[in-house]
Amino acid sequence: MNEDIKEIEEAGTVAASQEDTEALKVQKKRERRKFWSGFIIGVTGVVLVSSLFTWISFYRYNRNRAEVSSEVQLGTQNQSETVVDSLTMAKMTMIEKLIKKNYYKDVDNEKLRDGIYRGMLASLEDPYSEYYSKEDLKEVRESTEGIYYGIGAYVSLNNELNTCVISGVISGTPAEEANLQEGDIIYKVDGVDTTGMTTSEVVSLIRGEELTTVDLTLIRDGEIVEVTVERRKVESPTVKYEMMENNIGYIQITEFDDVTTDQFTEAMAVLKGQGMKGLILDLRSNGGGNLSTCIDIANQLLPKGLIVYTEDKYGKREEYTCDGKHEFDKPLVVLVNGYSASASEILTGAIKDHRVGTIMGTTTYGKGIVQQIMSLRDGTAVKVTVSKYYTPKGHFIHETGIKPDIEVEFDSEAYKKDKTDNQLEAAKEQIKRRIN
Repeated sequence: MNEDIKEIEEAGTVAASQEDTEALKVQKKRERRKFWSGFIIGVTGVVLVSSLFTWISFYRYNRNRAEVSSEVQLGTQNQSETVVDSLTMAKMTMIEKLIKKNYYKDVDNEKLRDGIYRGMLASLEDPYSEYYSKEDLKEVRESTEGIYYGIGAYVSLNNELNTCVISGVISGTPAEEANLQEGDIIYKVDGVDTTGMTTSEVVSLIRGEELTTVDLTLIRDGEIVEVTVERRKVESPTVKYEMMENNIGYIQITEFDDVTTDQFTEAMAVLKGQGMKGLILDLRSNGGGNLSTCIDIANQLLPKGLIVYTEDKYGKREEYTCDGKHEFDKPLVVLVNGYSASASEILTGAIKDHRVGTIMGTTTYGKGIVQQIMSLRDGTAVKVTVSKYYTPKGHFIHETGIKPDIEVEFDSEAYKKDKTDNQLEAAKEQIKRRIN
């Protein structure tokens, strides 16, 4: 019995031990669960805190980038990428804030935007590439149509002086009434110094609303001349013609505009009908214009063949040719001077290379590059130099010009005295010799 009790006691002890063991296991499981729960919560907390810290740091970093302190180094930008990146935009934002906060006058947002766009084109350091605001583009289109509101003077750029000059005066206009003269240096317009400005910028200052006035500060023969000129509607006849003595026809083209082709065609028809025996084509002070107009006129003078060809930076070549159906077969003299540029040089170069006329006067301006106006959706535009052009024989005349076959310097003193045009007189004599 004692053994039975002992067995029972031992059995109870074993049972108790098993219960303790099971309780211990349960307790350990609970402790492990608490540990891992605490561990996970702790890790999650660390991750959340770290993420919050990272987000705050990222926010501060981006905010600092937006402010663009003066210590930001820009020289590490990849030049092959666009310049309009986040860093550039941020710096522009900072500059705008600085201007609006510190500039002593109110700032016009539209002018500020235009200034940004103009600056991009100005960075090319090309006087022929520029930005056109809506108003600028309107004036350009009006001028190519031959009608605008201004003073009636042609303006050209003098590269040596880095300023604009009066290169011609239209008859019967305010410019003629104010006695503006070819060669007058345009120093200021309404008190604004024009040094370094493009021709478009100077012209936009001179033009304005009808019946208003513009004050010009000119330099003439080394002296300052102050002139106030009224703005009026100017209809620019781009072609003038007459029959001179000995049946010598005379055609002057002042610029190549949309209306020029029809005017030139009419002039040629009238002069031929009057028995023209020779022609003087006056391109003096013609600053250029539409390439298409120039090609149309060349087609009325040249034999079959190349008129001009252009090449862009990729080597793409574009040729403009003449069919030769309207070749001019009479003595021809072309008058040029230092203000004969661009399209007028294209026509002059083609006539010289094809040997269908004699070039007289002085070396031309030397503008052997072509611009294209590219319209933008908001009504503005950019004019960009897109290619070089070459004469039929492959001459690139940029910054060198076309040297005349017969050089004749203009006698300004004789012209001032009695309106004697010695270059025109020399052209007449040349035609006479050719006729005889």
